[in-house]
Parts: sequence; C-alpha cells; structure tokens
Amino acid sequence: MTYCVATMIDAGIVFASDSRTNAGVDNISTFRKMKTFERPGDRALVIVNSGNLAVTQATINHLEQSIRRATEPNLMSVYSMYDVAELVGSALREVRHRDGPFLMENNVDAGANFIVGGQIAGEHQRLFLVYAEGNFIEATPETPYFQIGEVKYGKPIIDRVITAETSMDDAIKCVLVSFDSTMRSNLSVGMPIDLACYSRESLQLGNMHRYDEHDSYMLKLRQSWGEGVRRAFAQLPNPEW
Repeated sequence: MTYCVATMIDAGIVFASDSRTNAGVDNISTFRKMKTFERPGDRALVIVNSGNLAVTQATINHLEQSIRRATEPNLMSVYSMYDVAELVGSALREVRHRDGPFLMENNVDAGANFIVGGQIAGEHQRLFLVYAEGNFIEATPETPYFQIGEVKYGKPIIDRVITAETSMDDAIKCVLVSFDSTMRSNLSVGMPIDLACYSRESLQLGNMHRYDEHDSYMLKLRQSWGEGVRRAFAQLPNPEW
C-alpha cells in the first residue's frame, strides 16, 4: 500500500510520499513514489503516485520520454498547471488502455492515482488530484490538500491543523505527524518518506529530504507527538454523569 499527501498553503506546497510496496506479507520492497521536474525560473513540478506500481512507473516513463524526444506537448513545454494535470491524466489513460485488459485477465488491479502540483511562470501555484480514469480535480482554499493511498489514519491531524495561513514549517510537521500516525496503524505504509517543499513564486524546488527509520528529527518528532497526545488526553475532563 501507499500513502502520499500534498498540502497547499499561502507559503507554498508540501509534498510527501512513503516508499513501501507490497504484494503480500512476504514480498515487501522500496520504491520512490515522488518525481520532480524543474526548470529554475520557469517551472517547478512535483508528482507523487499510488496504486499499481507497473502502471505508475509506465505513466512517469511516458511523460519523461515525451520530454526527451521533444514530443509536443510535454511537461516542460505547456503553459499551465492545468495542462500538466491533463498530460498526466492522458498518459495514465494510455497506459491503462494498453495494459489494463491483460491485468484484468489475471485479476490484477490496474488502478493508479497521482497528485500533481507546483507552479509555472505566468500563473499562481496549483495542486491537482488525478484519478485512475485520467480525470482530475483542483485544490481550493476550502480543501487545500490531497491524499492518496492509505488516507484514513493521517487525515484527522491535517483537518485540524492545516489552513491557508499555516507556516511552511508547521505544514511540514503536520505532514510528518500524519505519516507517523499512518505507519503506526498500518504496516503497509513505511519509510523512507520523501518530502519536497515548494515556496510560492520561487519557480524552483526548495528543501527536499528523505526520512528513514534512523532519522534523528523524525525520531524526535515521533516521541514529542506521542508524549504530547498522552498529556492532552490526561487533561481531558472526565465524563459528567
């Protein structure tokens, strides 16, 4: 299984993805699920994915080949983030149309989802969720984040914390706590966690980091969050009968 999240705030966008894939309890592997495309001063794009690994990899390869072959349109030539989301959706449809029938013959799920975000010069930062069918929706001030994969365990903290005014540092902490909550409740999501930050109007990617199980900050965050939750719980009022 997978967990990926991206949250858009006034300061920018924070993206994160786990790297665990599994085909049964005894077949667990590590694959990066985040891909970046950048031309500093012109565009900065981040794509994270969940679902069938072969389908997601083929979709990303299709997008990369279009860039290498200068096939128009491609991710480095289009003029809007809407066009970027449309290219991802079209590539996904093409891969599923090609491979889907063969996967279905063996009862293999060909589903895949992508979160696509960033900024292209001439427009504001934008964030999209691309569904398995290739259609997509865009984040709004009322819904400033998207999750894909194993979403339920990490959603409550994001709902309670993230607003448009949230700082970049607080958004990073919130996303990492969301991952910690997910990993604690679901063993199919696991480290390393890849994180990328985009600062609004910078038109280049900022901090990028991979957190593994030995990362000192992640260990400190996990301990502090666990202790804080227990303290807050202890201070809750008792039931009134």
